[in-house]
Formats: sequence, structure tokens, C-alpha cells
Amino acid sequence: MPAIEAWGMFFVACGEPLQRHSFAMPAPAAADVVVAVAGCGLCHTDLGFLSGTVKTRQALPLVLGHEISGTVVAAGANFPGLLGRNVVVPAVLPCGDCELCKAGRDNICQHQRMPGNDFNGGFASHLTVPARFLCPLPDDLSDFPLAELSVVADAITTPYQSVLRSGLTAGELAIVVGVGGVGLYLVQHARNVGAHVVAVDIDPARLAAAASQGAELTIDSRSLDERELRKAIRAFAQEKGYPDTRWRVFETSGSAAGQRTAYSLLSVAGTLGVVGFTLDKIELRLSNIMAFDADVFGNWGCRPAHYPTVVADVLAGRIELRRNVRRFALADINAVIADAQAHRLDARAVLVP
Repeated sequence: MPAIEAWGMFFVACGEPLQRHSFAMPAPAAADVVVAVAGCGLCHTDLGFLSGTVKTRQALPLVLGHEISGTVVAAGANFPGLLGRNVVVPAVLPCGDCELCKAGRDNICQHQRMPGNDFNGGFASHLTVPARFLCPLPDDLSDFPLAELSVVADAITTPYQSVLRSGLTAGELAIVVGVGGVGLYLVQHARNVGAHVVAVDIDPARLAAAASQGAELTIDSRSLDERELRKAIRAFAQEKGYPDTRWRVFETSGSAAGQRTAYSLLSVAGTLGVVGFTLDKIELRLSNIMAFDADVFGNWGCRPAHYPTVVADVLAGRIELRRNVRRFALADINAVIADAQAHRLDARAVLVP
């Protein structure tokens, strides 16, 4: 196979614009494929890499981007059937063979590889990626733009796994703290389960979006203390005939304030799922978990096995995606990053080569 002429936007140093460079893609190894990128979402984690608050595992220069969709244009000897297929690249690519993988916890495989972190990612025209856990897409995408399905790789699948982990069922109370790029999809997944969904945020626009996509109650928490917030949610729960126990709380803001708020809502026999990430530290009374006989779990990414179900939900319209993303030319990524850092984007950015 002749080398594919590719290009990417390389992260070379914190505080510096991404730099465009061309490179040749060699023929893939037996277990790999080359994907022509259709779109790549800009994630909060990417902003963390760019600011230096989070370090990439591979040394710079590096192409970032881990929310990727595209088409397989070259396939290694072990995966000829993927050639020509449209795929979503999972943000967490497990090894498939270790103890955690065999125990069904492959999303936290300690040998995992992440595009845009362990190797060059999706802010490029092409990337080489391990093929074993790719998510092939249906032939008929129902006129859905392939580029926009890139967001499935993290923003939609991560909260899906969180809902599964929580054991949330129909008629229960789900409280989502932070309804940005991940939280808004958690609202939708919880709605699809049949739960009564409460959205808590400090951004009126995000709360309005959550209300239109499944939240029965939205609360702007800027002017409420913890006791007032709990009182408002308790009144809603009573209105729905739900007790002041067994609340399912999901922290998706990725902020210290959001984590404090979420923990304050932990109830007797309740569940707290920590889905957002921050390096900030907070002080908590962990004995509440014991006293309430509550469950607390963390969620890292999503098992590749769950991706087909999420794709089916998106294509069937059970998960609203299109109004929650905006497409931009990859060549303009530095301006898009500046807008994201300044909180000027009203939706998740998808970069298109």
C-alpha cells in the first residue's frame, strides 16, 4: 500500500497554538487500521492538556483528540473486513486480555490506549488506531453526518455507562449536577430509563437545554445553599411520590463546587456517581457514606461493548445529538480552542478536516 499523505494539528507546547504539519501514514500493522477522520470532538480533557493541568502520556509533539469518527481506508492483515467501514473510535481502547478486561472492567484496563494521549489522535486528516475494539457503524446512517457521531466516543457513552453502573430504574430520582457536554447526555439517558430527572447548574442556557431534553426540574444553584437546594429537590420528589431516600446523584460538572454540591445531596441508601474530573481537592465527611449506607462510584470512560447500543439510540432519535454540537473546520482549531477556553461556545465543537 502506498503511504497516505496526511496532516494534523500538533500540540507542541503549553500556551502555544497548535501547529499544522504534514506526514506520511505507513501501512498499518496486522492489528491496526488507518482511519480517515470525518470529525473529532473538542473535549474538556483536551483543554486540560493544552493548559498543562493534565499531562499527556506520550511526550510532545502530539496530535490531540479522542472523540473520533471516520472511515477505515487501510486495514492490517487481521482486520480486512473493516476496510471501507465507517467507525467510531472508542476513547478508551483496552487490551482485551488482562484480568480487568476479562472481569468486564475493560474501560479501566491498565494497558489501555487513548487517542490523543498515548498516540496521535483525531485532530488530523488520518490516524492509525488499534482495530480490535472499534465500533463499526450501520451502513445506513439515516442522513446523519458521520462527523457528528464522533461525540459518541466520550460525551455520550461515558454517561451511558454511569447510568448503568448506578442501577437507575424507572420511577427513581436522578439528580445531574452540571449539565454541560457530558451532563446533558446523562439527563437524556436517565430520561430514557424512565427516571424523574433533576438538572442542577449555574448556567441558565444549559438548564434550558436540559429542560428541553428530559429534565423535569431545573435548578439554578447560584443563589441556593446546600440546605435550600435539598429542600427544593425534596419538594419535587414528594410531588412525584418519591421518598427522601435512594436518590441517584451524578456529578458531571468536573468542578470542586459541583462535587461538594453532589456530595451534599447523598441520601440514605443513595448513590453518588462521580463522572466529572478536576484536580482540585475538597474536604468531605466520608462517614456520611457509612451512616447513610450509601454507594459511591467513579466512572472512567465506557466499555466498547456498550457503543453499539448508544449508536442505535442516537440514530433512532432517542438521544438528541445534532442540536448539541457545532461543526468547525479543523484548520480553524486554534480559534475554536480560544472560544472554548473563554466559554463562548454554546455547544460541543466538532472539528472536521
